[in-house]
Amino acid sequence: MAAVSESSRRCVIWFGKPGEREKVMLAADGWQIRAVLPQQSADIGMRGGDTVVGLIDFRTSSESELERIGRFTAEHQHMPLFAITPAISTAPLPCHPLLAACRQQFPHPPDLNGLLRELQALDAVPSPAAGEVLQTLLGQSDVMLNMRATLRKYAPVDLPVLITGETGTGKEVAAHALHQLSTRADRPFQAINCGAIPSTLVQSELFGHERGAFTGATSRRQGLFETAHTGTVFLDEVGDLPLDAQTSLLRVLQEGTIERVGSNQALRVNVRILAATHVDLEQAVEQGRFRRDLYYRLNVLRLSMPPLRKRGGDVDLLAHHFLRSFRGHHQIRARGYSSAARQAMERFNWPGNVRELLNRVQRAAITAEGELISCADLELSPAGTALEGSQLDSARIHAERETLLSCLQQSQFNVSACARLMRVSRVTIYRLCRKHQLTLDSLR
Repeated sequence: MAAVSESSRRCVIWFGKPGEREKVMLAADGWQIRAVLPQQSADIGMRGGDTVVGLIDFRTSSESELERIGRFTAEHQHMPLFAITPAISTAPLPCHPLLAACRQQFPHPPDLNGLLRELQALDAVPSPAAGEVLQTLLGQSDVMLNMRATLRKYAPVDLPVLITGETGTGKEVAAHALHQLSTRADRPFQAINCGAIPSTLVQSELFGHERGAFTGATSRRQGLFETAHTGTVFLDEVGDLPLDAQTSLLRVLQEGTIERVGSNQALRVNVRILAATHVDLEQAVEQGRFRRDLYYRLNVLRLSMPPLRKRGGDVDLLAHHFLRSFRGHHQIRARGYSSAARQAMERFNWPGNVRELLNRVQRAAITAEGELISCADLELSPAGTALEGSQLDSARIHAERETLLSCLQQSQFNVSACARLMRVSRVTIYRLCRKHQLTLDSLR
């Protein structure tokens, strides 16, 4: 039951009125907020193992209100205290005794990431699964913070979740996170792409078959639901299921039983079903391609994955994260991005979403000749459009020439020093100079 109680075990007592972004960032990290206005009565109910911290908001609290907060916190000296102070401190504030009781101050606007790091260090029951969620669902945009907060609410509740979103937005990653934060975290997680299974084999893959059920069935075989018993089943692209398989899936949701192909015996299974789709299931229902009753059974809880183009500054954050991760496993020269490349990534529409960004970053990290990845390395124009064919070749040639010129200038046109800088041979430097019609004597 650890996953169920995790969010209730991590609580911030906020003395004041938190802002909307402050609330959503803490909720996305798994912390509940109890806002206590200075004039209200407050009480703390704490169980063994709970992590409860106090955060004193000095931005709007009067001197009399701070005195009352001080009397309350004095009775709970075991509770770690933090402070958010106004941008311009009033005269009495720097020497206020409550500040001395706080472990750290966060001037307004507060460094919420720093606050979260401090809170995580205090957490008496650290959750590896929670940390993994934050690592795999990176983002500080409002839509991502809201999505992570919603995910944490849904994870402990043993009900179906329908995950929607465009291709490449991370629907399977979210499904793994829901499983990792649930009470079934130590049980099997079985995933399958419903659109990748031939229609003749769907029933057998999902529900198993008996020996002799069809040509080639030489032995009994357990299906996905049996192997995931007591765990979680993730059905990706559930909208592609044929109608007969939809009927069998409905039986699992309604009765908790399956029947193997070639058998009339009902077998009880205990699984939580997560489903994902990038198509409009409501439209599929109206067109008769998806059962209405199954849609309502799957759509108990709904988690929407935002497209990358609506995630603001997350593109830059993700691009640097992917590059750091790639450098940790491969010896590459690229260490960052040129300003033009960063602007191009911000302007690009990202039809393939996070998956496309990951692919472009990894490809650029391999092909980049310099320490900074260029627009051409990312196969993007400075205006944020995709380069193709002759455009791409021209951009790569231009980027190669600019990199060579930059390294020659840094090395004061010394060929040996330039070769060391570019990590190539002296012969390659001469070849590149001929290719780009650069005369060393005239450049010197």
